[in-house]
Amino acid sequence: MNRTAEVSRRTNETSIFVGINLDGTGKSQINTGIGFFDHMLDQIARHGLIDLTVTCEGDLYVDGHHSVEDVGIALGQALAIALGSKKGIIRYGHSYVPLDEALSRTVIDFSGRPYLSWDVAFTAPMIGQLDSQLPREFFLALSNNALMTLHIDNLKGINAHHQCESVFKSFGRALRMAVAIDERNKDVVPSTKGVL
Repeated sequence: MNRTAEVSRRTNETSIFVGINLDGTGKSQINTGIGFFDHMLDQIARHGLIDLTVTCEGDLYVDGHHSVEDVGIALGQALAIALGSKKGIIRYGHSYVPLDEALSRTVIDFSGRPYLSWDVAFTAPMIGQLDSQLPREFFLALSNNALMTLHIDNLKGINAHHQCESVFKSFGRALRMAVAIDERNKDVVPSTKGVL
């Protein structure tokens, strides 16, 4: 089973390439022009055990919004392509991840029904060069385009860097669980409907 995808997306605001291998080893090549966002995408790859390539040339002279949101769109599209019919996947994933005083929880369902529940109150307006409003926009675009139900909660935290990193790490771990192949059910779509 070849669970890979490549997506190129070009608009007047961004030019993006995303390559993904769901059965990788956690290798990544990331360059979005926003250093802290690159670091967060690397967390998804590393803790999700997916190989991930992301390049983005965006209108950062405006701000980071278009780049972060559009990377979410392209990554969501790549996930949907790589999963195909979703036959054999676990489908659900969950993870709690601490980072010092911060603790975050992510729960995923590759349900075919996009939905984001987001309960994260960052304690600072900027995290490096990343506007702290933008992680929500990233995950909203990702969930809409990957057709996943996604619940993300930062349960505690004082330092915004720690809060955000625990969110992305918990997402990576939950993603790793959800896309794993269930050897007992590998020829079946995990739904009573027969499709996802």
